[in-house]
Amino acid sequence: MDLTPLIPENRKLIESYGPTGFKVSGEWFEGPILVLPGRAMSWTASDPGSLTPEDFGPLFELGEPLEILLIGLGEKGFLLPRDLREALRAKGPVSDSMGTGPACRTYNVLMAEDRRVAAALFPSS
Repeated sequence: MDLTPLIPENRKLIESYGPTGFKVSGEWFEGPILVLPGRAMSWTASDPGSLTPEDFGPLFELGEPLEILLIGLGEKGFLLPRDLREALRAKGPVSDSMGTGPACRTYNVLMAEDRRVAAALFPSS
């Protein structure tokens, strides 16, 4: 029995990550990225420890409804400040911060399940 998930061709799959960037559906991105099922783009956020609600603006400006926002904060995850979590929740999605590796894997699973998911990811250095 084949257990490989069927992923539509137009969906963005995170294929690899490392200390400098990410490979998403065959395209390499240097530095932080934002990934949604239908697109991936560079992200201008520079420091996981000083994120603000405005850093996530590009995700919400796209007008795509989000159910879940995964935030990959590098090698080790940490809990985002309460005010940031509340500001993100006010925009709609439930946010979950974690290490970048788990965020990439979780994004791929949720995307394959056709969930309205996005990932905001910092390289794992």
